[in-house]
Amino acid sequence: MSYTSGLKRGVSRRKFLAGTIKGAAAAPVLLGGLTSCKSANQIKGSGKVKSQQLEEIINRRFRREKIAHLPTPLEKLDVLTAELGGPQLYVKRDDQTGLAFGGNKTRKLEFIIADALDKKAEVIITWGGEQSNWCRQTVAAARMFGIKPVLVLSQKEAGAVKYDGNLFLDALLGADIRFVAPGTDRSRITEDVTEEMRAQGHNPYVVAVGGSSVGGSMTEPIGAVSYTGAFLETYNQAQEMSIKVDYLVHASGSGGTQSGLVVGARAAAPEVKVVGISVGGAKAASQRNITEISRGVFEALGLEMTISPEEIIVFDDYVGEGYGVLNQEIADAIRLTARKEGILLDPVYTGKAMAGLMDLIKQGYFKKDDNVIFMHTGGTPALFAYKEQLLEMIK
Repeated sequence: MSYTSGLKRGVSRRKFLAGTIKGAAAAPVLLGGLTSCKSANQIKGSGKVKSQQLEEIINRRFRREKIAHLPTPLEKLDVLTAELGGPQLYVKRDDQTGLAFGGNKTRKLEFIIADALDKKAEVIITWGGEQSNWCRQTVAAARMFGIKPVLVLSQKEAGAVKYDGNLFLDALLGADIRFVAPGTDRSRITEDVTEEMRAQGHNPYVVAVGGSSVGGSMTEPIGAVSYTGAFLETYNQAQEMSIKVDYLVHASGSGGTQSGLVVGARAAAPEVKVVGISVGGAKAASQRNITEISRGVFEALGLEMTISPEEIIVFDDYVGEGYGVLNQEIADAIRLTARKEGILLDPVYTGKAMAGLMDLIKQGYFKKDDNVIFMHTGGTPALFAYKEQLLEMIK
């Protein structure tokens, strides 16, 4: 049974609905030159697990609800490859997972929603920024299963809130939104909201931004586990297309996506290098965070493997002025990808990751005959929140 088809026994959506329902932005970093290096080609450790065997482990150990449209396509980018002069580029279309404009969080929510249902949750509480892709997809997934979504959102700036992009979709989906002024501690507000829900007689499920880290109601890094499955899906597709994968490049934020990909590569295809382009965090901090989550995934899957921060490949050279801040390089990457391949990237995550990938190509980081897969993690609704800036920059 494959990763994309295997669903374990558990509380069904219909059974639950008929049941008991009652009703970060990263800190600025100091940037130097290209701080990552190609010496971290492979992660040390013993043994290699066959792709099918690892799929079976995931299916056996974790239940999930079918939400995402899987497998997502793996497509060749011939026009963009010719424009940039090589290496050969491909794109994994996780922007097409199907849930409320799609994105990488949908895979994670298959596991997280299943966990919430198993714990008889009636409310799901999480937090993020005004344009959080995670929050938008969490609200949509919660609505699918009759769970009330509550969001604690940090305002980008003080004053009136502008309902655009992801925030418009949150409102359209009917999320209970609690806005937090810039610089306010979201964790304290989240605790207050959780107690408020309990006082109203609800059983809340609390999950951290991004659905990656253990904490709140989540006792295992199940969001990251989903991206171990995503790596296997991508790798299997590449084999079917006779593609030898050398690199997998993606936007690295809360760390769960990269952790899952790293574990999948380490266990099943250690020759594949997973390269994260940080969207806000400093390299060292990102490496530590990804290492911690990856170790949790190894443990959750029963894999006797290890990893060190130095073996995690993260570039923080493209953070610019910080998380969510648009610059000319990001705008150029969005414009070029749209006009050469008809693919839309977002200003916060995938646009920044593509800008990093394009610069790494210029720097000679990849060989001309390498095969590089760009993981499109979604986020396109944020384009509309940045439309004025983007239009000015791409003139």
